[in-house]
Amino acid sequence: MAKQERAVRTREALVKSAAEVFDCEGFSVASLTTISSRAGVSNGALHFHFASKAALAEAVEEAAERRLDQVTHRGTADPNALQCLVDATHDLARGLREDVVLRAGFCLSSDQAYAGERDLRLEWRRWVEGTLKRADGDGTLTESVPAQDVMLAVVAATVGFEVLGARDATWLSYRTLTRFWQLLLPRLAAPTTLDTLRAEGVHGPRTGNATRIGHQSREP
Repeated sequence: MAKQERAVRTREALVKSAAEVFDCEGFSVASLTTISSRAGVSNGALHFHFASKAALAEAVEEAAERRLDQVTHRGTADPNALQCLVDATHDLARGLREDVVLRAGFCLSSDQAYAGERDLRLEWRRWVEGTLKRADGDGTLTESVPAQDVMLAVVAATVGFEVLGARDATWLSYRTLTRFWQLLLPRLAAPTTLDTLRAEGVHGPRTGNATRIGHQSREP
């Protein structure tokens, strides 16, 4: 059992180390020697768990996919589909700021040097699209705005934040996401729903300006 536990810990250390190197250097430049050294294991131990750099990248993407699933599953807790969407974007931004495995998984999805089978951005788009269809069906989305148009705007913005956040973390900040939703929600939420929504997310930091959209502060 102790041997199995060590093997699990070694594999997890290699996945995290690979994510850190892929995040900093990209797939093509990253070396297995750097990854193993950063994880504190030998090259032999790395090859025992992973046959190639591509296999390591696949493991990083798989781990990132599980983290994205956690974000979207948490985003189904609120019965209001629009609030679910707001909350999930905040969770995703926080994960991209703080979790190098999630961040590396998204980067690998667009890395031309790595031909992986997963596409986390596509998975995110599908979840956003499904959530907005639910919002359209339960009447929380205003009739004047097609759900498909909202999906395009939200996916374009959130993926843009992800890309820009790789160089400037303020694009993934709580404040940036809150201001984005303060701008967008009055345009897309049904009047009967707008006053119940929180642009800062239901689990966001509560400040003096963290009011509901229908009564939000006019302060910059």
